[in-house]
Amino acid sequence: MKHWHSAIFPLTLLFTLAALTFWLRHISEIPGARHDGHYRHDPDYIVKGSTLRKINPAGELLYTLKSPETRHYPDDGTLTVAYPSIIYLNPGKPPVTLTSDLGIMRDEGEEIDLQGNVRIVRDSTPTDPQMVATMPQLTVLSEEEKAFTRAPVVIVQGKSWVKGVGMRIDNRAQTYLLESRASAFLEQK
Repeated sequence: MKHWHSAIFPLTLLFTLAALTFWLRHISEIPGARHDGHYRHDPDYIVKGSTLRKINPAGELLYTLKSPETRHYPDDGTLTVAYPSIIYLNPGKPPVTLTSDLGIMRDEGEEIDLQGNVRIVRDSTPTDPQMVATMPQLTVLSEEEKAFTRAPVVIVQGKSWVKGVGMRIDNRAQTYLLESRASAFLEQK
């Protein structure tokens, strides 16, 4: 006749140690990578040769945005626009063209962050030569026709030039305000 009661203590100890081992493994595990696409930043569509035109309620063209390639990312709702060209048209004023290497659009196009070789060109008028402003980055508020940067800026118009750091632009009023460290050479007429 076997005495099972003498084996109960070691078996209980063994099961308790096994349970504690599994519990410790469970609470000390680092969560694994999720494979459901939650952390991925992949486009859900790509458009080649896109042109976006914004018109006002009266049917007048306000601006045109052209790009050789546009990608939409559903995880954060952004659009990346390769080599964007934005042309603002204001009646009675010369057209203003903004270009860059990359544009990132947020808030359904209300905010566009232009990055890399940003260039603003305001066409010449009968009285003023063409104006060209260059900078590495510019944030455009498209509906308000305003823009700003904290980066270094160079503005050239004819033989005159202005340099500074940080700029605020109001396209409707056609004003360019440098925020700091401004220096200039102005040609007399």
